Amino acid sequence: MKRLLDIVFSTMAILMFSIVILGAFILLRFKIGSPVLFKQERIGYKEKTFTIYKFRTMSNDCDDKGKLLPASERLIPIGGVLRRLSIDEIPQLFNVLKGDMSFVGPRPLLPRYLPYYTEEERKRHQVRPGITGIAQITGRNQLEWDQRLGLDVHYVKNRSLWYDLKIMILTVMKVLKRENVVEDPGKHIMNFDTERKLKC
Repeated sequence: MKRLLDIVFSTMAILMFSIVILGAFILLRFKIGSPVLFKQERIGYKEKTFTIYKFRTMSNDCDDKGKLLPASERLIPIGGVLRRLSIDEIPQLFNVLKGDMSFVGPRPLLPRYLPYYTEEERKRHQVRPGITGIAQITGRNQLEWDQRLGLDVHYVKNRSLWYDLKIMILTVMKVLKRENVVEDPGKHIMNFDTERKLKC
């Protein structure tokens, strides 16, 4: 039932936001050039990798040694606006339509994090990752990793269509209020693998 609802509502949302998608595409093509989409490998259902899609919000500017500048320096003004309005996440509707993701579930993380999960935390991969989840409505990138992953596992153990509906409603409310939006997550929380290495 959940997969069927994902297909129906992702199709409807893509049609509904088609003007926004086209507008963001044209604006970013003009501002930062090609490619307009940010693509990255993430871990999904049953720990299989997939490619996640987002609108690009940062340039590829490098320093004089050819190394990428910090994210805070590469974030373009329009990119900050797209993040605050969560428009950069809209291309993930195509991930939902493909079956890589669901509307609600643990956020998909990087493949390099896999060796650092506890056995309990790995349970977050027993469901499809989501565009939003319980961790996102609780504190987004302002939560510590132990808290975020603990909430993900709690969702997996208690998931239901009603729980998903509650998360979706609260997500819409937070987007409208622009609560807990972090333009540069690196300023608030270190990478998961780095944190776990420091604990060892």
